Amino acid sequence: MEEVLVPIMVVGMLFIGLPWVILHYVTKWKQAPNITDEDEKLLDELYSLARRLEDRVATVERIVAADHPDWKASLPLAEPGTDYPVSRRN
Repeated sequence: MEEVLVPIMVVGMLFIGLPWVILHYVTKWKQAPNITDEDEKLLDELYSLARRLEDRVATVERIVAADHPDWKASLPLAEPGTDYPVSRRN
């Protein structure tokens, strides 16, 4: 009995179960919310705000370093010339 039951179960899982699972998750993926134009604008604004704040922190660190030569910055900052290319967005 097992010799007949096991191959039937394997074939059923291959031809019914596996496609069902794949198609289920494909439809879930397609129904997932996409980023809107408003969200993209908000991300751009947040990115520019973060850049401005980073510049301000760098300025404060330069001022403190000039006043106290033994002081070291707690976090290394990005190079001033390295800017994120906008063309790399999704």
